[in-house]
Amino acid sequence: MLYLSQAIGRPVRDKLGEPIGTVADLIVAIGDRYPPVTGIVVKTNGREIFLHWQSVSSLDATGATLQTTAIDISKFHQRPNEIRLKLDLMDRQIVDIDGRKVVRVNDLRLDEVEGALHLVAVDVGASGLLRRLGIEGPWQVIARGLHRGVPERYIDWEDVDPVERTIASVKLRVPHKGLAELHPADLATIIDQLSRNDRAGVIASLDDEAAADAIGEMEPETQVDILEDLEPARAADILEEMDPDEAADLVADLSEESREEILGLMERDEAEEVQELMTYAEDTAGGIMTTEFVAVPAELTAAQTIDRLRELEPNAETIFYVYVTDAAGRLVGVLSLRDLIVAKPDKPISTFMYAEPVAVKTDASQEEVTEMVARYNLLAVPVVDGEGRLEGIVTVDDAIDTLLPHPSRLRMPRIFGRGSSGSER
Repeated sequence: MLYLSQAIGRPVRDKLGEPIGTVADLIVAIGDRYPPVTGIVVKTNGREIFLHWQSVSSLDATGATLQTTAIDISKFHQRPNEIRLKLDLMDRQIVDIDGRKVVRVNDLRLDEVEGALHLVAVDVGASGLLRRLGIEGPWQVIARGLHRGVPERYIDWEDVDPVERTIASVKLRVPHKGLAELHPADLATIIDQLSRNDRAGVIASLDDEAAADAIGEMEPETQVDILEDLEPARAADILEEMDPDEAADLVADLSEESREEILGLMERDEAEEVQELMTYAEDTAGGIMTTEFVAVPAELTAAQTIDRLRELEPNAETIFYVYVTDAAGRLVGVLSLRDLIVAKPDKPISTFMYAEPVAVKTDASQEEVTEMVARYNLLAVPVVDGEGRLEGIVTVDDAIDTLLPHPSRLRMPRIFGRGSSGSER
């Protein structure tokens, strides 16, 4: 076992024991489960040279010994699949995938695996800092006398994801693969801890849906920073993956220039939905409703309605209720998913729908919406205009969000999960 800090600055000697310089860095090739050391960077006479690992006889805390007396003194050039451990990883921010947080690299651990030296773990504990300061041993003696231990914390290389915009993060074997698999709320917490540049690097590595889910969980200021730092076309694609109400809230916070450019790049129907939602006051039902809901004509049968649901493939947030409208789009009834499933296939939905559905007007206050949800124990409440036309729905999680301080509601677990979009009025 060898720590990088134990090797850096140690002498490099040729086969005859003559010193030729000091260890400046170690090189590893990204791609394997545990990256193998492919060479060392040696500082000699004020310059850096590269020595292939095959020319190294031994490397430990006393330094490196070569197998030859002849060395190539040409200037070091880093190859595309390689990273320098000291330059690219030491003191850098990384994501502890298992711990769901950002940590800083204090040292790097190398072990011999099948006859070769490999990078196996990252030291993010206090022991790594003490080791680099050269006081780990004395500190351990003091700690034992006080019946205390020196905090040690290691992260297996497989659970590490560099996030800073360095060669290390660019060349990670599958960039940010671990991050993409985190829950959106965990990913949002991690991204909130990063610098503005680092956030952009992580978002760039995610697909549009994963990026939309994570951005939806972030602080408004962070959301705006990220969207305005992205290429407008990518920002438009991400907004299209968000729920219309969330997208509208975010677009409203953008600068006027960014707002116009991004809306112009979105699909026409989705841009119009967002713009329509932005016309409602923020503290009204219209301001917190989503326009993704399922509505069907009153003349359908149970079987026809189920077939319509299959066609629309509504997401989980809209499937619990099916709203029934007349030819003018006015709300005339509501079906629960349970009633629809147990009904006889040829039975008209108008005969078993709830014909006097609870609803709120678009200008109803958020408090009124929340009271309605609580009083009738609803998963969602329909929102209608002055003529009774169905304009949207407010889901229970969005209704409750309005009662909580912003940081709290961002971290509330969602009752509904995301699914395929495609719900239709």
